[in-house]
Amino acid sequence: MDKQIEINLKALYLKYAGTPVETIIELASSGSYRQYYRLQGNGSTVMGAYNHDTKENTAFLVFSKHFLQCGLPVPKVLAADEAHDIYLLEDLGNITLFSWLSEKRRDKGFSDDIVSVYKKVIAKLPRFQVVAAKELDYSVCYPREQFDRQSMLWDLSYFKYYFLKLAKISFDEQKLEDDFQTFCNYLLQTDCNYFLYRDFQSRNIMLCNGEPFFIDYQGGRKGALQYDIASLLYDAKADIPQEVRTQLLAFYIETLKTYIPVNEKEFTEYYYGYVIIRIMQALGAYGFRGFYEKKEHFLQSIPYALDNLAWLLENTSIPVKIPTLMNVLQKLSKSEALRQFGKKEAPLKLVINSFSYKNGIPTDDSGHGGGFVFDCRSLHNPGRYEEYKTLSGKDKEVIDFLRKETGVYEFMNHVYGLVDSAVENYQKRRFSHLQVSFGCTGGQHRSVFCANMLTDHLKKKFDVETELHHTVIDKINPAAS
Repeated sequence: MDKQIEINLKALYLKYAGTPVETIIELASSGSYRQYYRLQGNGSTVMGAYNHDTKENTAFLVFSKHFLQCGLPVPKVLAADEAHDIYLLEDLGNITLFSWLSEKRRDKGFSDDIVSVYKKVIAKLPRFQVVAAKELDYSVCYPREQFDRQSMLWDLSYFKYYFLKLAKISFDEQKLEDDFQTFCNYLLQTDCNYFLYRDFQSRNIMLCNGEPFFIDYQGGRKGALQYDIASLLYDAKADIPQEVRTQLLAFYIETLKTYIPVNEKEFTEYYYGYVIIRIMQALGAYGFRGFYEKKEHFLQSIPYALDNLAWLLENTSIPVKIPTLMNVLQKLSKSEALRQFGKKEAPLKLVINSFSYKNGIPTDDSGHGGGFVFDCRSLHNPGRYEEYKTLSGKDKEVIDFLRKETGVYEFMNHVYGLVDSAVENYQKRRFSHLQVSFGCTGGQHRSVFCANMLTDHLKKKFDVETELHHTVIDKINPAAS
């Protein structure tokens, strides 16, 4: 953690809350250069953000204020220190639409429950695009005020240089550039005077008590309605089944009609063009982060994007002649070399246990041995208090109790440091298994809470498989496991 950022965030928190920060945890970074922190103090938490890009910060802060005034579910900005590129936000928790979706579909596939949540998300989208667009200050948009020809060409060049060339796909560069111009001309024929969120996808949507909240809209600008719904429904690793995409697109159009008149045929025709440019933009990002920056987990999204391209090329058409671009996309969709990124060895599996020292440390059934064992008995024990004795580390009352304890976060920060280092090393060496166990006196409160904390942390930070066992409470109440 950068010490100066930490000092600045603590100072801003003190000014906002009137009390000092008790703990500050740096969160795992994602696809941007922004850095997020969770600050805890006085029995509650807030999010801290640092971003050295001042203009992007200004866009986020101005947009947030406007969206809140429009009644949209975005995080409240609690305090800002723009001179030091930091601000404090309402803490919306840890559950993104993507993490919830990944967990939910593991048991039941793409169920009606998932479709229902997507409809909640989609129902909010026209309010951003149409309602909030009316009095938004577009002068703060960054880097451009509109998703215009220049913005599109930037994305297409990003795709060309950071994906096509690095993926070693052959093409005639001049003819491809000519097709880029033709493609942009076509896309810009639709109405481009709405608010374009720009990165409307499952990792930028939080679920708080089952309701969607929206983050990371600082790249927003004027643009076409089709782009954002395309971003959501063709979000690569969300891997929405095609029949569900069709259903959700129809739901979006019907919702949009309650705000403005819609020509469905024309809307849908342009929609598939925007799906293609969004996929190309995403492939450019996967190439930059994966091929260039060597962050391999971004490459895992490539086969999903290629499957989407293959379906589009087979089932839709663009009413302009762009033969070189279409030829390139065909080559991509059929590339076995690129699809190998989805066929790598199984991800590292982490088995995480909570246990009681009275029953002994869990054995490692993988046959590998080793792993970590952390003793939670130094932490304040809620089991000493009558009101918590029948509860476990899964229950809100116990979670709230332990979250107020400074020592818990200090303990877990040390755990994260050790386990993260091991995971990074094991992934590089293609190891398949690591076990981490947390023990306490009864295996009911502290160890359960810590095991859950580590599991959530690892899911957000790494491409790993996690298997969680609460060896005591699962025996007491198997249905809770």
